[in-house]
Amino acid sequence: MALKVELKPGEKLLVGNCIITNSDQRTRLFIEGQAPILREKDILTPTTADTPAKRVYLAVQIMYIENNTDVLRREYFSLINDIVTAAPSSMAIVDRISNDILTGTLYKALKSAKQLIQFEQELIENAASRGASLSAGDQDR
Repeated sequence: MALKVELKPGEKLLVGNCIITNSDQRTRLFIEGQAPILREKDILTPTTADTPAKRVYLAVQIMYIENNTDVLRREYFSLINDIVTAAPSSMAIVDRISNDILTGTLYKALKSAKQLIQFEQELIENAASRGASLSAGDQDR
């Protein structure tokens, strides 16, 4: 069964090692085969991978594109070790990512890595709101 992808005008799509850029009209593509496929919105670069969870996503993304988990294995485990040390509550998501990598389901690992990015964002927002409420409490004194 073919993968159906609908592209907005100007949207980009990675297929294998090629970038496809849509023209000025909405387009529907049917893709068959085993090449890695990512939408522009799902692609991170070293510049946009500006948090620990995004760096994990970038490592998994490269593994997916290269179809080779050995490429960044050492870096990946170093990154997740840092994340789990800083936020032990992330362990369940990290386990899912690692299991997906070990079973060779790298696209699924990318989806799990997106969940890690969301989890990290929630932690940051919670810390910021707690910090704001502490600062407000200090002003009452």
